[in-house]
Amino acid sequence: MNVDDLFLLGVRLQKIAESAIPAEGIGDHPTSTRTVLIVAADIRDHPGTTVTEVARRTGLVQSQVSNCVARLRSADALITEPDPTDGRRTLLRPSPEPSARMRAVREAPIAPALAAATTDPTEALALLERLEALLRPTD
Repeated sequence: MNVDDLFLLGVRLQKIAESAIPAEGIGDHPTSTRTVLIVAADIRDHPGTTVTEVARRTGLVQSQVSNCVARLRSADALITEPDPTDGRRTLLRPSPEPSARMRAVREAPIAPALAAATTDPTEALALLERLEALLRPTD
């Protein structure tokens, strides 16, 4: 497997995961679920960050990040607060407790999405769980 294959595998896995996320009740938004997840993950990894910093790290344009922040705030998945050292900036932090929307996403079964994407969803799930264990960061 080369870097291209790994990248394409990652994109395919993102699409499978996105198809498993429940969409009921979220309404129309100018940002994709994938983009919101990218922003949420960046904020989780960098609490106390800003929209500008998220945009720089993720390669998303600032307006996309701002739209994602608005969606995350409306889902109670994010806390915003003024920067105590610069009142023009807003700091972003994940909510300390998962919102109802976050719980629904985390509890969504992956099996139907895997069944639609592979001929052997049980084996695919086992491989994904093994890969997750292998790729966990060590402290």
